[in-house]
Amino acid sequence: MRTFIVGHRNPDVDAICSALAYAAFKRAHGETGITAARCGNTNQRIDYVLRRFGFSAPLFLSDVSPRVEDVMERAVVTAQLDEPILHALSRMVARHVRSLPVVDKTGCYVGMLSTPKLTDYLLLNGDRKTVHAGCTVYASLADIRESLNAKNVGSSPPSKPETYSLLVGAGAENSFSATLQSADLKSTIVIVGDRPPVLEMAAELGIGAILLVEGAVPTKKLVGICKKNATVLLLTQLDTSSAIIHMRCAVRARQMLHKNSQFLRANLSLEEARRSLAFSPQFIFPVLEQGGGTVLGVFSKSDFLKPVPRQLILVDHNELSQAVTGASEVPIIEILDHHRLGSINTETPILFINRPVGSTCTVVASCYQMAGLSIPKNVAGILMAGIVSDTLNLTSPTATTEDREILGNLAKATGINPSQLADDIFSTGSPLLTTSAQQAIVADCKEYCEQGYTFTVSQIEELNFSHLPGKQESLANALEAYRLKHGYLFSALLVTDINTQNSLLVLRGREDYLHQIDYPMNSPFIWQLDGIVSRKKQLLPYLSGLFNKIA
Repeated sequence: MRTFIVGHRNPDVDAICSALAYAAFKRAHGETGITAARCGNTNQRIDYVLRRFGFSAPLFLSDVSPRVEDVMERAVVTAQLDEPILHALSRMVARHVRSLPVVDKTGCYVGMLSTPKLTDYLLLNGDRKTVHAGCTVYASLADIRESLNAKNVGSSPPSKPETYSLLVGAGAENSFSATLQSADLKSTIVIVGDRPPVLEMAAELGIGAILLVEGAVPTKKLVGICKKNATVLLLTQLDTSSAIIHMRCAVRARQMLHKNSQFLRANLSLEEARRSLAFSPQFIFPVLEQGGGTVLGVFSKSDFLKPVPRQLILVDHNELSQAVTGASEVPIIEILDHHRLGSINTETPILFINRPVGSTCTVVASCYQMAGLSIPKNVAGILMAGIVSDTLNLTSPTATTEDREILGNLAKATGINPSQLADDIFSTGSPLLTTSAQQAIVADCKEYCEQGYTFTVSQIEELNFSHLPGKQESLANALEAYRLKHGYLFSALLVTDINTQNSLLVLRGREDYLHQIDYPMNSPFIWQLDGIVSRKKQLLPYLSGLFNKIA
């Protein structure tokens, strides 16, 4: 089982740093299979923090939806296109499976072998309408010898496949002679035990092949006649009934192929697979690599019942609308957060730590304290970065006494001045200057759903508003395009000046909603929010309160 610790979409410094730090905590606690992850791109500030403290970006996850490759059987057994079905059947029996993928010489999938088709062929001669015609096999005499593990006396059997009638020499000599006279002799194989008169009669008539069963030894006279008339003579230890089955199994897999059988791609979601296979009578489905024909595994409908070998720990969020795609389809076993309660439901009780502090990194640091574990210096560094970033170096109204105490302890452990760290982070990569309008509005974007309305609020921090005038029109247009694309009531971007502790709100939405905003309008679609710096504690409650004023 693999456990991914992942922050919200469009991650900020706190989401990335808390995922990395909590993964380090879990490993220090002795847990295995732990991987820090992210479900969005990093930005220049995140990259600066990671470089400074010696971390690589967490693993990128675009979608954690269960997929066919998660539960398929990887120890796949295949049949070769030109091998006898006897070999394939032996493998099917040994593995207790009802179907086998068939591959060509290059290893590419070409079709399926199934027990219903093989049974139909072996018991009913392959065609119920012509059962009375007798038992036949389409194979070469060389293939038949191989299937029987037989010894040939005289010349080697030919390797060209033909349709042979199988005739058992068990009747009286007179009646058997009449049967032979009416047969297509060169396309007939006589199967008989130690009956020299019958054997010699068949050889004299120039029969295509003779199979001596149960270890019968041919006479010199019989060998001579066979050589004279070019009759292939085969010897086997098998009894008559077993010999016939083995001879019928000499046909190649290509002759029993289901060419139009259904296959799956490894990255197909289980939900899509469930819909696709709902009414399929097929037993087993080969799983192929994306865009190719290599068989990676096999899938059966019972595989839908297998547990998916991954689970999630969410940090810095607890709403599915903000979580990695597919989070609702895999187990969520823990949540560490400092935001309002969202709408996540779980099948079993989980560890849920949601504390009214300014940063999820504060929550992670307290986990180390409660466990009595020392915090490695580089981990302490990223915890500091998460706290100073999310609390604007403790100036945000979300900052608490606990944030201050933990940040102070981390500063002592690292020897880093928090104010200097904050300056270093916020002076790196102004979002307004280094990103496009489309990138800026989703850099730290969170989706919310309240009272039946869905909306988004993004936030970026700047040292001042100097870069905004030249970009405000393009930001407003990008927000409107984003809103219309996703059908939101509104989409907003909060631009915060960390020095003055003031913000400007760029918002596009339905007209009746826009009319309810009573902050001073700075310019079209931009409102001045003095003293507002916290999205979760100040802005969201205000924006949500306006819902009651619209129809």
